[in-house]
Amino acid sequence: MLMSEVLRIEKVRKYFGKFAAVDGISFSLKEGGIYLLVGPNGCGKSTLVNCISGFFKPEEGHVYYRDVDITGEAMYKIARRGLVRTFQIASPFLALTTLENMLVALPDNAGENIFLSLFKPTWIDSEISAVRRAAELLRVLGLRHVWNMPANTLSGGELKLLEIGRALMSGAETILLDEPVGSIDPKLCHQIFSHVLRLRDELGLTFLVIEHRLEVAAQYADHVFAMDRGKLVCEGTAEEVFEDPRVIASYLGE
Repeated sequence: MLMSEVLRIEKVRKYFGKFAAVDGISFSLKEGGIYLLVGPNGCGKSTLVNCISGFFKPEEGHVYYRDVDITGEAMYKIARRGLVRTFQIASPFLALTTLENMLVALPDNAGENIFLSLFKPTWIDSEISAVRRAAELLRVLGLRHVWNMPANTLSGGELKLLEIGRALMSGAETILLDEPVGSIDPKLCHQIFSHVLRLRDELGLTFLVIEHRLEVAAQYADHVFAMDRGKLVCEGTAEEVFEDPRVIASYLGE
């Protein structure tokens, strides 16, 4: 069941020169929802997500996270609030193991603090707690069997799941996913989205997903937003959106 509003954007605009890549978009997300953001290439999806996550600062409009205006905040500050973006290309530390990649994503690690590191019981307890949390997340993500394998030996799908896991270790509560099944074996696409569904159900997370493989993603979305030429043209259930003439026309280039 969807809960209270977690993210709201109001009349957001982002220009590149005189071109409005995002042109006055407004919508909101409820906590615990899986939302899909769709539209043809170049319609402004990634730019909008960049404005939400702090990668870009919009020229107009506002972004609110849990009723706090975060418009223009630095990306790392927004991430510390629990709103985290992943990118199309997973970027773990390839020489580190899966577990080590999870642990280095943890903010404010006591063992890395020059003062706290002098008091071994303090940081040892923190390290043990971090390992337990990482192990639990690897279980939920279906990565427990590769916990001790270097990241450079993981499959493309496993790397995508690891990137989600790293976001969760950083304290993410709302995750902006950029093409989580892009370039992934079709057989694994449903597996990845099933893990997203499981994270939502078990941890109460909220997801806003950019994805072009609509035949897969649409099956897992509670609500869909469709963009074209920088504007929001339609929103609703997957069935409503993909039968809308404006959405069909945008994909056909009309």
